[in-house]
Amino acid sequence: MSDRILTLNLVANTAIFYIAARLYLVPLLPRLRPQQVLLPILLFAYPAAFGDLLTAIIALVTIPLLIRSSAIARPAVWFFNIFGTIDLLLAITLATVYNAPASMGPSYWIPAFWVPSLLVTHYVTFLLLRRNGNF
Repeated sequence: MSDRILTLNLVANTAIFYIAARLYLVPLLPRLRPQQVLLPILLFAYPAAFGDLLTAIIALVTIPLLIRSSAIARPAVWFFNIFGTIDLLLAITLATVYNAPASMGPSYWIPAFWVPSLLVTHYVTFLLLRRNGNF
């Protein structure tokens, strides 16, 4: 069981962040401009590994497009969100397959806390992207 604690932590924390987003953020989405929600999400992506670095670069390129309401802001956010989500899911899979928690030490808390919160921010971004209209 202790070899699966990170996986259990990821699932439980993702569920908690999802519930919090559904209760507090998702009901506000119709009243908020996409920029108000997406800018903090894009700024939240910072590099800790190669996939995270690429996600952060995509986020940094997307931020000025979103601020200026560029015609390519929406496709850029789609690209950021799909790439970032795949990166997180791949990291979770590889960490589970290779039993990463056994050698993580204190850095265990990075995926245990941040990955679930990032998964939920990607979920919120997908909800915003499904809405019609420009950013």
